Formats: sequence, C-alpha cells, structure tokens
Amino acid sequence: MRRPSHVLLLGAASLALAACASDAARYPTLARRAAEYPQPPPPPPAPAPQPSAEVLGKLEALVARARIADARFRQNAPGAIARIRAASGAAVATDSWAEATIALSDLESQRSEAMIALADLDAIYAAERIAGTDTTAIEFARGLVLDMVAQEDAVLAGLRGALAT
Repeated sequence: MRRPSHVLLLGAASLALAACASDAARYPTLARRAAEYPQPPPPPPAPAPQPSAEVLGKLEALVARARIADARFRQNAPGAIARIRAASGAAVATDSWAEATIALSDLESQRSEAMIALADLDAIYAAERIAGTDTTAIEFARGLVLDMVAQEDAVLAGLRGALAT
C-alpha cells in the first residue's frame, strides 16, 4: 500500500516541476531596467518672463489709487471716531446717531476705493499667473494694498462696535 502513495507523490512532483519548466520568453526578465539605474536630475525650469511695462505701470497706478483712498480714510477717521463717540448710547434715528452712521458710511466708501484697486490687482495677478509670467511684483503690490485694507477693516470693526452700543 505504500507503493501507490509513493507513485502518487512522484507523479505530483513531476507535474509541479513541469509547471516550472514553462517557456521563459513569456515572462519578463529579472534584470535591471534602464529606469532602475540612477538618473541625472532634470534641468532647472527656465525663469518666468517678467511682466510687461504696461502691467508694471498698472501696478503703480493701482497702488497709488489705494494709497490715496487710504490717506482719505486716515484723514476722515478722527472726525468719524468723534461723531461715533458722541453718538455712543444715543437712540437710533437721533441726529447724533444719524451723523455717526453717515461718518461711518463715508469711511466705508473710502475703504471700498482701496478694495476696487485690490480687485483690479487680483485680476492682473490671475491673468499674469495664467500667462506664466513672474508675479513677484504683483504679489508685493497686492501685499501693500491688503495691509492698507486690513488696517482700515480693523478701524471700521471697532467703530461699528462702538456705534452698536
């Protein structure tokens, strides 16, 4: 009885070995491929072209426009602050409350002039970014105007809070 089990075992082993002896051309080689060898680093990208003189002129004009709006804002802020302090605690629709609201609206209008300049800068930034030009100068101009607007927003938030109480 042991013989048939040896014969079966020998038959199974020969079938397994026959599976290993299949055609080698059907399978990829285990040798290293060219992509597996170290490659030199790619060349650095070409520098982006600078914005045109026209774009740089627009940047200067928009920053100047925002500075003018900011100067008007800073010039009118003390008067608005005084009116809002005078109206603090006043009932809605009283003369002092109306004057304070108008002064606050004037400041918001001057802030919006700076925001228009910022929106134009954003449009230029997007167009130049899509065109693939260097946007460093545009980012700098945007940063200047954003700082102005942020300072104005802080003043306006304080004044709105003072008027509401």
